[in-house]
Amino acid sequence: MNSIALKMLFGDRAKYLMLLAGLTFSTMLIVQQGSIFWGLMMWSQSGISNINVPVWVTDPHINQVEEVKPLADTAVNIVRSVPGVEWAVPLYKGVQRARLADGNFQQISLVGLDAATLLGRPSVVIAGDIQNLRIPEAVALDQEAVKRLGGPTRMQVGTVFEINDQRARVVAIVDVQKSFQNIPFVYTTYQRALSYTPPERRKLSFVLVNPVEGVTPEALAKRIEHETELGAFTAEAFGWKTISWVLEHTGIGVNFGTTVLLGFLVGMAIAGQTFYLFTVENLKQFGALKAIGAHTGMLARMILLQSFTVGIIGYGIGVGLATFFGLTAGKGGALPYMETWPLLVGVFIALLGICGISSAISIRKLAKLEPAIVFRN
Repeated sequence: MNSIALKMLFGDRAKYLMLLAGLTFSTMLIVQQGSIFWGLMMWSQSGISNINVPVWVTDPHINQVEEVKPLADTAVNIVRSVPGVEWAVPLYKGVQRARLADGNFQQISLVGLDAATLLGRPSVVIAGDIQNLRIPEAVALDQEAVKRLGGPTRMQVGTVFEINDQRARVVAIVDVQKSFQNIPFVYTTYQRALSYTPPERRKLSFVLVNPVEGVTPEALAKRIEHETELGAFTAEAFGWKTISWVLEHTGIGVNFGTTVLLGFLVGMAIAGQTFYLFTVENLKQFGALKAIGAHTGMLARMILLQSFTVGIIGYGIGVGLATFFGLTAGKGGALPYMETWPLLVGVFIALLGICGISSAISIRKLAKLEPAIVFRN
């Protein structure tokens, strides 16, 4: 019976191709939009993932990583005094402006690292030496900053430009994840970052902390909160807090969710209608099978086999097309595109749901089918 079912499916080439096109489009749309959505979420917490430390100490009322609420300078020593802290270093993070060669200005996300350790420095260095951040006027640019500040021909290791009317010399070019606001990153030491910024009473953005061996980041974060009354988060918790804020205060989740839902509904509508027409046009064949002893359950399994066969083929083609789109459109980080295995598994389950619901429409028709239809003209 399985071979008969597949011959019936592939024999009606027009309807088979229509089914395949509908399920492929549905899969491609859901995977593409889901990957872009998750890529944006990763960009939203890039300020955390680029630094890569276990525990972040912040203002207790902070909502997300880009919302900097400065702390008192004494916060570093207070955190260092908490039992279980191996080291704690200051971090400056803020939006400043850089002057371009043509006289225009470009916003930059200035990151100031502890000069003694450079903890939190980018791990991927494309050119230069990140250790040279300790020399006077030294900064490191990410690739987006190179592009925005004049391009690779004008902005190289050794190039001098200005940040808030003060000299800065490029000593390294690094590769980091883009930010949600797409503002380029510029790295320097903590004290030099403070000198680049306008005078303020408080300039300490975060305290980066590492627990001693045997203490988990979760336990240390709770201990810091309890003993200092500051906010303390593990990197993972701070990242999810940032993602939750973005979803709650922007329309990104609703927009992408609506598109994914439309992809699901379009696939279900095309598959359901096509399978119903396919069943109606083959009623005599199904009636003949019933007449020779095939029960409704057997015919239902035939329909499900046809549905899931074309569904799996459509899933493979759809994922392939979405991946090709991500590799081309997202080349070089131009597009926030991130396919993950939970997304692919979720889309596969959704596609099986589309196939199952579509098959149910045809199975209901077959359940009422009388074998005598084969003798009618």
